[in-house]
Amino acid sequence: MSSDPENLTLVFLRRIDAKIDTLALDLRELKERVSGVEIGLTSVRRDIAGLAETDARLQVSLDRMRDDVGRIQRRLDLHEEPAA
Repeated sequence: MSSDPENLTLVFLRRIDAKIDTLALDLRELKERVSGVEIGLTSVRRDIAGLAETDARLQVSLDRMRDDVGRIQRRLDLHEEPAA
């Protein structure tokens, strides 16, 4: 009789150990997936920063063109009529 509780305890301990191993594998997989998401997010942030830089350059270029058009209009004495 004394070996039965010990065997039962060992059975439960083995089950717990197996479940912990499964949880450890699941956790490892989740860590790998989170790392992949972080890498992807870093790439997206880099792309957004590049787009912001491109937008800033385009805004500067547009401002220069507006200034050029304004100078041309003044030289040719052209004025836009205000919209009614």
